[in-house]
Amino acid sequence: MAPRTLTGYGPTVSPVRRCSRTACSQPAVFTLTYVYADSTAVLGPLATYAEPHCYDLCAEHAERLTAPRGWEVVRLPTDGAPPSTDDLEALANAVREAARPAPSGGAEPVGQGVEVGRRGHLRVLRSAQPQRDR
Repeated sequence: MAPRTLTGYGPTVSPVRRCSRTACSQPAVFTLTYVYADSTAVLGPLATYAEPHCYDLCAEHAERLTAPRGWEVVRLPTDGAPPSTDDLEALANAVREAARPAPSGGAEPVGQGVEVGRRGHLRVLRSAQPQRDR
């Protein structure tokens, strides 16, 4: 029997993400990410989107997770509740704040660098020492 198709273009795709472990068909509830620089495996709530460098795990495989020798496993708290409106509002405010242009109050020195090297079209600059009135 052929798989059912949706609009005749191929097999139906399930909207539920499945565990990444081979031969496991359980729904994913956790996302595993490796931080290679810190030798850390981070296990947290299921990510909003499936990422190619992350692994979705079911509850059973997440509970039995072990890391390579010398690595640390960090298990982020999961209360199962979606983010509150306060959390979402705080996140939106942080994004708005980060998107604002920096004030031009002179906090960032412009044109104060001294060229110390060049490679092709790239220049290496060092901050110039401010000149003090004596």
